[in-house]
Amino acid sequence: MKKVSLFVDVQNIYYTSRSVYNRSFDYNKFWAKATEDRVVINAYAYAVNRGDEEQKQFQNILRAIGFEVKLKPYIQRSDGSAKGDWDVGITVDIMECARESDIIVLASGDGDFDILVKKVCADYEAEVEVYGVEKLTASSLINAASRYYPIERSLLL
Repeated sequence: MKKVSLFVDVQNIYYTSRSVYNRSFDYNKFWAKATEDRVVINAYAYAVNRGDEEQKQFQNILRAIGFEVKLKPYIQRSDGSAKGDWDVGITVDIMECARESDIIVLASGDGDFDILVKKVCADYEAEVEVYGVEKLTASSLINAASRYYPIERSLLL
């Protein structure tokens, strides 16, 4: 069986699923689809920590599914904008895990990851599968992926 590593950009998936479908992403269905007939060697979910109870419950659900949850503090700037970007952290982890993985699964529509996906495919000979809400997933990311799976109603709650 092929070895797979999963990486979920939680904020991106949350906001794109809500924006297009007004529904939440089903992490259990995603896990089942992305890991079918594969051995999971890494699974990370990257989120921003606001510290509220509902979010803690969600993080515990992710852990129960099998994800290691990586949290970054939520930063509210004086101008009202917020920061909580995981792009560099996701990139570093994917580069480290690509050495031991046959397949990298990235759940995000962020076009900033297209360079990473191309590099992993070329340098590590790993396949990269991308899951994202099609209307809000960068075409460059879709094109860079070995396989692209649109997040549709079957992957939503």
